[in-house]
Amino acid sequence: MLPYPEIDPVAIALGPVKIHWYGLTYLAGLAFAWWLAVRRTARPNCALQRAQVDDLIFYAALGVVLGGRLGYTVFYGWEKVMEDPAWLLRVWQGGMSFHGGLLGVMVAMYLFSRSRKIALGDVLDFVAPLAPVGLALGRLGNFIGQELWGRPSDAPWAMIFPNDPLQLARHPSQLYQFALEGMLLFAIVLWFSSKPRPRWAVAGLFCLGYGCLRFTAEFFREPDQHLGFQALGWVTRGQVLSLPMIAIGLVVLILAYRRVEKGQAGGATQ
Repeated sequence: MLPYPEIDPVAIALGPVKIHWYGLTYLAGLAFAWWLAVRRTARPNCALQRAQVDDLIFYAALGVVLGGRLGYTVFYGWEKVMEDPAWLLRVWQGGMSFHGGLLGVMVAMYLFSRSRKIALGDVLDFVAPLAPVGLALGRLGNFIGQELWGRPSDAPWAMIFPNDPLQLARHPSQLYQFALEGMLLFAIVLWFSSKPRPRWAVAGLFCLGYGCLRFTAEFFREPDQHLGFQALGWVTRGQVLSLPMIAIGLVVLILAYRRVEKGQAGGATQ
């Protein structure tokens, strides 16, 4: 068993103002997305221009925060909001949902694409490689904050989280998610997008890849205590929410390449 490297979840404390590592990981993720977006606008035939990146990241940040918070409320924390409606505004206390954030970003990108008159598929293909590193950093924030830990385990790398009331050795599932749906997904999507692909294909691969990797990681993550397993004695809420992503991503990928085949037969290609 490995010792848990206790890190104060508060990164900076200035009197009553406390800045948590979890919040800083969001800022770092957005900063990396901005940096990578700027670099990618220099590629030939890029759908976006450098001058549009700042607005793109602003739209994305709003989508992540608003969608993530509302998504957590709907998918995981409805009872908490009913007991304390003001909790919805206390974002610094945690409680964000990736699936809600994804929906929020999709709405934000739709609004951005309309305002800039860029095809939505091009915008989503551009954004897809920007997201996984932010997801990875968010999982590090979960690890530091001792939240969303794993199921009990006798693996030699299992850890006892000091905040765990049961004091059980557990999978450090936050680190699994950091590696899988963060860094591995980033490597896959970045590689895939390094060459010209049909419109919507990169976004479809991101959706499919995240759904599969999140579904896998959920086997090691402790289900939310107030939710438990959702079906069959082993299906978690995260897996339920990932299944539509797998199906949608696969369909989008197939349709993107079929569109190219039809284009080669005489229609338009992307």
